[in-house]
Amino acid sequence: MIKQYETVFIATPVLSEAQMKEAVAKYTGFIKDNGGEIVYEEDWGLRQLAYPIQKKTSGFYYLIEFKADTQLIASLETQYRRDERIIRFLTFAMDKHAVAYAEKRRANKQAK
Repeated sequence: MIKQYETVFIATPVLSEAQMKEAVAKYTGFIKDNGGEIVYEEDWGLRQLAYPIQKKTSGFYYLIEFKADTQLIASLETQYRRDERIIRFLTFAMDKHAVAYAEKRRANKQAK
């Protein structure tokens, strides 16, 4: 069953910009290679963490919104767990209200 998902991951702050782009390309490529469709991507940049994770106080945040089959999520999260660059991640299925809110947020961002 195809659903729309949103995934946010936090990468370790010691990565260079090129390494961060390579990590993003890995996950967007993984989604596309497994039949998913990228709807939207947003780089939130380097941000402070609410609490230290693995003795790190900041991390690179990245959001990917995509449509995919439900089986893809388990393998995507396995990829996150295996990658030492990723210190946290969250993936959730978007209901119709979340999809509408995301579309409205993107429209406001483009208007600015």
